[in-house]
Amino acid sequence: MRAVARRFGVTLRTVQRWVERARGRRLDRVTWGDRPVGVHASSQRTPPAVEREVLRIRRRLRSDSVLGEFGAAAIQRELLARGTAAPAVRTIGRILERHGAVDRAGRVRRPAPPAGWHLPAVARGEAEVDLFDVIEDLKFKAGPLIDVLTSVSLRGSLPAAWPLPSATTTAILPCLTAHWRAHGLPRYAQFDNDMRFQGPHQSADAFGRVVRLCLQLGVTPVFVPPYEFGLQNAIEHFNGLYTAKVWRRFVFPSMAALRAHTTRYVAARAERLAGRLAAAPPRRPWPGAWQFHPELLRAGEVIFIRRTSDSGRLTVLGHTWLVDRAWCHRLVRAEVDLRLGEIRCVALRRRDPTAQPTLAVLPYVYPRGDLTR
Repeated sequence: MRAVARRFGVTLRTVQRWVERARGRRLDRVTWGDRPVGVHASSQRTPPAVEREVLRIRRRLRSDSVLGEFGAAAIQRELLARGTAAPAVRTIGRILERHGAVDRAGRVRRPAPPAGWHLPAVARGEAEVDLFDVIEDLKFKAGPLIDVLTSVSLRGSLPAAWPLPSATTTAILPCLTAHWRAHGLPRYAQFDNDMRFQGPHQSADAFGRVVRLCLQLGVTPVFVPPYEFGLQNAIEHFNGLYTAKVWRRFVFPSMAALRAHTTRYVAARAERLAGRLAAAPPRRPWPGAWQFHPELLRAGEVIFIRRTSDSGRLTVLGHTWLVDRAWCHRLVRAEVDLRLGEIRCVALRRRDPTAQPTLAVLPYVYPRGDLTR
């Protein structure tokens, strides 16, 4: 065998396999071609007879079933009614797929809508929106729990982060003013439905201090549900970056050390994204003589992204209105215009993000006396 291996330039094991393959057989009846190692078929594969029976039952049920059911579950029920062993529903489904006996079309995957599609000016690149969120309950080793207020702009990816002992509204307001004083004012500021941003939920027609700050600076606040896909992706991505690249990388002995490293990280990331920041829509400069009056609500626009109920009704600011009975469980952009005294309800669809027709214009009168023109 070694001599044959040397003569044909193969290994000894190859010659041994040749001998084993030809043992007890005529050489002209031996298949000498390469064959895969192992068994040719899975030992757990459904027998061909069972597969043929599944296909026969499907053809019969499709033409004769009173209920019109001929899927995997119906085939399994038919096999069990005969008293024979039936494969699992998923196994029957794989048999049908393997033989092309499936009527439904595959899932259609459509392209994602552009970033900021729920705000047309942002989607077109004409305006900027700053997104804000809070990373809660980060714990120092043998120390207290803290929060981190984070921010990122959608078009320019301008980052910001502020470690706080507790992210209350009182602590958030100076962070917003310092950020906008340094970088300029965007057209929109987007938040989730947290009471620290929106205001108390237990009473109707309540606008918190963050809303009042935005309106006094000419920034339109936008409130989006936190679990709607895509609307908060940018800020959630930055939260993940901050947690992985700052909080989990080092052990910080104090809040001062965390704040110092956060400042360095934010500056380094902004420098890395300088090209994108330069291409972002321009921001308005900070007003020179400006003072915040938390007791006053300036007439402006507040936007709520909401989903309608099963009857086409919309709940905003503690009130429920009928928008469109045909627009059920769909997204709506509710533009609360305090200056005109109305709520414009605009339909939103991810499948066609550019088509945003107006569904209804609802009258709205702010009932309190702290509204200023």
